[in-house]
Amino acid sequence: MTLRARNTPAQITAWVRAAVQGCREQILESPEAFDATPVRWIIDRVLQQSKADLGQRLQPVINATGIILHTNLGRSPMSDKAITAANNAARYTNVELNLESGRRSKRGERLMNLLAQLTGAEDALVVNNCAAATVLVLQAIAAGQEVIVSRGQLVEIGGGFRLPDVFRAAGVTLREVGTTNRTYLQDYENAVNDATGAVIRVHRSNFHLSGFVTEPTIDELVLMERPDSVAVIDDLGSGSMVDLTPYGLDEPNVLESIRAGADLSLFSGDKLFGGPQAGILVGKTRWIEKLRRSPIMRAMRVDKLTLAALEATAEIHLAGKALTELPTLRMITTTPDTVRNRCESLLTRLEPSSLLAVVPCESQVGGGSIPGSSLPSYALRISGLPPHHLSHNLRHGQIPIQARVSEEAVVLDLRTVSDQELPSLADGINAAIRETHHFANTETAPE
Repeated sequence: MTLRARNTPAQITAWVRAAVQGCREQILESPEAFDATPVRWIIDRVLQQSKADLGQRLQPVINATGIILHTNLGRSPMSDKAITAANNAARYTNVELNLESGRRSKRGERLMNLLAQLTGAEDALVVNNCAAATVLVLQAIAAGQEVIVSRGQLVEIGGGFRLPDVFRAAGVTLREVGTTNRTYLQDYENAVNDATGAVIRVHRSNFHLSGFVTEPTIDELVLMERPDSVAVIDDLGSGSMVDLTPYGLDEPNVLESIRAGADLSLFSGDKLFGGPQAGILVGKTRWIEKLRRSPIMRAMRVDKLTLAALEATAEIHLAGKALTELPTLRMITTTPDTVRNRCESLLTRLEPSSLLAVVPCESQVGGGSIPGSSLPSYALRISGLPPHHLSHNLRHGQIPIQARVSEEAVVLDLRTVSDQELPSLADGINAAIRETHHFANTETAPE
C-alpha cells in the first residue's frame, strides 16, 4: 500500500517539512558525518514517521498473550450483540425519544431498568468509568464532610491516580481507620461522628493482601450503628455477576453487595461485566436521585454507543447466557483441554517446522486488575529464531498479533484467541516466521 493511500496529504506534508528541517540540522551540525543524499535521508525519515503513526492507530489486534483483561488492548472485548447494538446506534437512534408515545424520554431509561432488574437494586445510573462513579458519589453525597475508609484500601489505580487524591478532588475529607493489614468493625463505628457523610469499602482491584489480615464484610458495614444520613458505599471494581470461585477467582459479587443492603454499589461496565468501558452505579433510589441531580452528572454521562452496548450486555446477563456469549467470561471458563485442541488445530494450518511446539502455560485473568489470578492453559511456542524480531514481525503483519516473549522464545497463548481468528493468526505466524528467517540469514535488524 502506498504512502498516499493510507495517509492524508496534510499528514504527509507535515512529515516532509519535519524531515527537511531535520536534514538541515544534521548537515549543519556535522556535514562530514552525513553519508546519505538529502533526498534519500528525507524519504527514509518520512517512511519512519508513517510506520510510527500506523502503530498508534486504533485497529483490531489478535491477543495471543493469554492476558484476558489486557489493559493495553482495551481490556474486555465486547460480545457480538453489543458490537451490533453499538454499530446500529451510531446512526440516528431514539436515545431520548419514546417511539411508542412519540415524546421525549430519559436518556438510558431502559438500560437503568435492566440494571436494576439484573442486580435487584431499586435504581441504577451509568457514567463514563468507575473512577468517575467514585468521584460523583463522593461529591454528591459527602462534599464538605468526612468519608471513612480502611487504611488498607487506599489504592492507586491506573495512570498514577490515588484514592486520597480522588477524595480531595471530590471535596471530601478522608478519614482513615485501622491499619494496612487489619481493620475491625469497631474502627469504623468509633470514627462515625457528626461530620461523617459516608462509609466506603474499596476493592483492591490491582493488588491483594494475604497473611495476617482482616476487614469487615459489606454485611457488617451495612448493619453497623450509624445515622440514617450516612451512606454505605461499596466500590466493587470488576463487576462480577456470577460466581467465579470454581475458576480460582475470588472477586466481590455485585448481587451479594445489593442483597447485603449497600446504599450504593459501584462497578465497571467492562472487565468482568463484559461490556464497554463505563461506571455503573446501582442502589437505593434516594441516593441514586441525589447523583442524578448533581451538577457534574452532565459531564460524566455516556454517549449512545455505550448505552446501546451496555443494554445488549445486560440482556445477555438477564438471559443467563453470560458464560457463553460474553467473550471475557467465555475465556475465563474455557477448559485447558479446549485451549490445547485449539493449539493443535492452529498447528495444522502452519507450515511444518521443528521450531513449533504446543506447551502448557498459565494464562492471566488481568494485567492491571484482578491480581494473582491465573488459569492453566496451552500455548504455541516458537523457538530457534530471534524472539524479539519475531514478535516485531507478528505485530507488523496485516492483522497485528500481540504475543509474549519468554525464555528466548515467542509464546502464543490461545486462551485469548477465538476459533474465528485462527485462519488470520496462522497467516500472520507463517509470514512472520518467513520474514524472521530472512532476517536471521541476512543478520539485518528491524528498524
